[in-house]
Parts: sequence; structure tokens; C-alpha cells
Amino acid sequence: MIINANINGIDIQLKTDKKLFSPQNIDKGTLAMLSLINLEEDDKVLDLGCGYGIVGIYAAKVIGAKNVVMTDINKIAVEMAKENAVLNGVGQINVVEGDAYESIEDTDFSIILVNPPYHANFSVPKKFIEKGFNRLRLGGKMYMVTKRKEWYKNKLISIFGGVKIYVIDSYYVFEAEKRQSSYSKKGIQRTQLN
Repeated sequence: MIINANINGIDIQLKTDKKLFSPQNIDKGTLAMLSLINLEEDDKVLDLGCGYGIVGIYAAKVIGAKNVVMTDINKIAVEMAKENAVLNGVGQINVVEGDAYESIEDTDFSIILVNPPYHANFSVPKKFIEKGFNRLRLGGKMYMVTKRKEWYKNKLISIFGGVKIYVIDSYYVFEAEKRQSSYSKKGIQRTQLN
């Protein structure tokens, strides 16, 4: 299967596999998250749970492949993401197979982007959030998109000290920033309807 997309003015072509998440089209939650991201030249991006690679490839086309790392626990997803990176002219992206952060040593990401498996239990997003805090540089942000609100809001506040929440097409997009005193600040919530 092939998906052709234009995301924020960037043309992307993706091969997909029926064994992967959202093989027929790009997930609306992912598109909602990407609509909020403002990538800068000096950003370093982690696409956590990259699937067939849409988020990381989009980021690489904006800021360059050397500034992007993609990871997934699924071997098929990793191979498909590598193939799609080459197909889109950003084959230098570092794509690694591993459970969450286990194959990644970097601790200086400015942005972590994740669309977690939110229809299962919370063990996976719990790991993504708790371990992700230490993978961000000061001022770095984690963006996460889900259909559920309360658990994610509470978890992100408990780890980051605050969270902004945007509601787009019935998805919640969370933005949490690593600040100097993240643990001591009261939780901040801002809901923006689009």
C-alpha cells in the first residue's frame, strides 16, 4: 500500500503494511499533533514508536535527517520506516529497533513526538513519559496525542510539572516542557479548541 500526503506543505510518500498502525491513511491524531509542531533548524527530534515513519520523515524533511532519530519495538515498522526514509530523500535518519528508549543513548532531544498505543493499558505511555523527561534537554518538549485526557494530563503534570492541552478533531494533543524546576511548579492546563 502507498500513501501520498501533503502535511503542512511537505509532500511525503509512504509504503505501509497491514500489520502496522493506520496502514490505509495517516492517523488523524498524528496529523493533529503535527499541526502544532513548530520545528526549528537547531531542533533534535525523537519519533518514539515511529511505525512506518510519518512523523520522523516529516521532521527530517523540515530540519534535516541528521537531526532526527526514529525508534519502534516492531521490526516490520523499523524496516518500513527505513525504506520510507530513503523513498523520501532523508535516508540518513537514524532508525533503531528497541523498546521505548532502550536503543537510544541521546539525552539532548529538543522535541519528542509520540502517538502512543492508548487503547491498551497505560504501561507503555507511562514508560514513554517517565523516561522521556530525562531524554529532553532543558526547554525540550514532549508532544503526545491520544483520545483520552485525564490519565495523560495527570501523568504529564506529575513528571513535567505542567502541561498544555489542545483539542483537535476529538484528539487531545499534550505539550509538556522540561523546565528548571518542573517538579515544583503547579500543573498548568490550557485547552485550545480548533
